[in-house]
Amino acid sequence: MIIGLTGGMGGGKSTAALFFEEAGYRKIDSDALVRDQVLTDPEVAAVIGGRFPDVIDGMGRVQRAVLAEHVFADDEARLWLEDLVHPRLFALWRELLASEPKGRWVVEVPLLFEKGLENWFDFIVCVATSSPNQLARLKERGIPQSLAVQRISKQLPLVQKLEKSDFVLSNDGTSQALRLQVERLAGILADRL
Repeated sequence: MIIGLTGGMGGGKSTAALFFEEAGYRKIDSDALVRDQVLTDPEVAAVIGGRFPDVIDGMGRVQRAVLAEHVFADDEARLWLEDLVHPRLFALWRELLASEPKGRWVVEVPLLFEKGLENWFDFIVCVATSSPNQLARLKERGIPQSLAVQRISKQLPLVQKLEKSDFVLSNDGTSQALRLQVERLAGILADRL
């Protein structure tokens, strides 16, 4: 079984994914794969540096914060980067999922609906939170409100993600409340195996 876990930035996807992991699922963090494997690939860094020379540091590494400034301010640049990064990300997914084809997986996918990835998953779960909570969590991560709003605006509105999802987890309460919802959902899904 493969669950696609989505939601808005700062909504609690990573926390929910950890709770799924505690419930026996293998976790794939798409953002971590991009950060730790795709963007560290010298070939990818060279291509990015060809378009945005100021993004590459003296060691030839992609400076993600500088790259984010470019791509979130320019839709064409953002789509160009997604076209570069996503095929490599999907190849990593395939490799991981093939390592345990009968396993229970949860895959964090921020742009699941935006990129039409619904067919990858048996079920789609959306983690929802209110806009004030979302912005407060992003501020705690050091993302200024103006930048957070800019990034959120590049994603499908949360209400549309909720409508398209099979299950919704509410993350406006405590982390324990979210954990209980994940445990309950994991039990429901176990019956569908």
